Amino acid sequence: MSSSLSSSTATTTATELSTERLTLRAWTADEVADVLAGRRPTHWAQDFPADGDRVIASVIAQQIADGPQDPGAHGHRLIVERDGGTVVGSLSLLWPPSEGSVEFGYGVVPSRRGRGYAPEAVRALVAHALTSPEVTVVYAEVELGNEASVRVLEKAGLHRWSSDGTTALYRTDAPEAAPSPE
Repeated sequence: MSSSLSSSTATTTATELSTERLTLRAWTADEVADVLAGRRPTHWAQDFPADGDRVIASVIAQQIADGPQDPGAHGHRLIVERDGGTVVGSLSLLWPPSEGSVEFGYGVVPSRRGRGYAPEAVRALVAHALTSPEVTVVYAEVELGNEASVRVLEKAGLHRWSSDGTTALYRTDAPEAAPSPE
C-alpha cells in the first residue's frame, strides 16, 4: 500500500470522516429530498449538486424506499469544507464488497476543483474502507481521457491495475498482516 494512504490523517466516527480541511458525512434525508426537488440550501456551493450528485441522491432515495439496508459507516457521503460548512461534492463506497473488493466514486464541483479536495477525500475514504475486514481491495474506474481524475487517483496513492485503452481501473490493497510470532 502506498505510504500516502497509510499516513492519512483522517479520523473516523460511525458516520463521519474528517481530514485536515474536509468532513465526509452521510447525506441526510432532507438533503436527498432537496436535491431531488431542485431546492438549494444556503450551505451548498453555488454549483452543487452536479449531475453525479443527483444520481447519488436518486440511489439513496431508492435505498430509503427499499427499507432498512443502511450501509452504516459505509456508503454515500457529502464532501463538506470544514471551514464554513459548505457542501462541495460527494463520494461513495459502492457497498457491499464483492469478493473482498469495493468500488468507489467521487466528484467535487467545478468551483472547488484545483484545491486538492478530491485526493484528500479519496485518501480518507479509501483508508476507511480498508479498515473493514470484508475489504482487501479498493478501486475506481476512470476514463483515460479524464486526465484530472487520473491525477486525483494517483495523488491519492492508487495505482493503475488494468486498462482497456479507454478506461482504467486504479486500486490499492489492504496492507498485509504482520506474521504472528511463533
